[in-house]
Amino acid sequence: MVEKLVILKQWVEESDNIVFFGGAGVSTESDIPDFRSPDGLYSQGHQYPYAPEVMLSATFFFAHPKYFFHYYFDKLVYADAKPNAAHYALARLEKSGKLKALITQNVDGLHQMAGSVNVLELHGSAQRNYCLNCGAKYNLTFMLERSPSVPHCLDCGSIVRPDVVLYGEDLPQNVWKAAEKAVSKADVLIVGGTSLLVYPAAGLVNIFRGRHLVLLNKSPTSYDKKADLIIREPIGQTLAGCFAD
Repeated sequence: MVEKLVILKQWVEESDNIVFFGGAGVSTESDIPDFRSPDGLYSQGHQYPYAPEVMLSATFFFAHPKYFFHYYFDKLVYADAKPNAAHYALARLEKSGKLKALITQNVDGLHQMAGSVNVLELHGSAQRNYCLNCGAKYNLTFMLERSPSVPHCLDCGSIVRPDVVLYGEDLPQNVWKAAEKAVSKADVLIVGGTSLLVYPAAGLVNIFRGRHLVLLNKSPTSYDKKADLIIREPIGQTLAGCFAD
């Protein structure tokens, strides 16, 4: 572990164009469960009659908003979560000028809470919500005040939905294009806390043409053979060790 940290530190010091691409594993140290680990959302027994992929789909949302929101507030929203060591380390790296983009599949907004600015949210954010009819915008506090009921717009009475990408919906194209551009120009790509199973997001790794691909993940991925460095240790510990004050 020490030798790998030394290598990663050296690559960071030598580069001025680093991109970080992270998944749910970045936030597990903030007590937000990931999806596919043994303790993840997909492995948890629960009282709901359908699989998470069904209940978090656009089709289910529009057909059964009451049940969608009950599940959403119960399993996807962690209002008390705070940034962890990984979030703060990445914010420091961005402040140093080396980290040019932070691409995330998470919807928790913890990167911004930690101080990161150039955050590309591939799957949207639970912090943002909008009316399906008039487009009025609402924050997470508004949504939580109505949990677990279906939230309705104060202006027109229509349903207010979270600005997150549900199963069956396309990624926001402006964010996707910005992510593609950032990865294609990066000298070092650090991928952390993701199984790299969700597409098209995982396909960003195929765009990378820089010098060093680093994978920080507790379990193997299908991209391990392409990596120049793999670290299996907790991501907060790893990043904090590399990007200290």
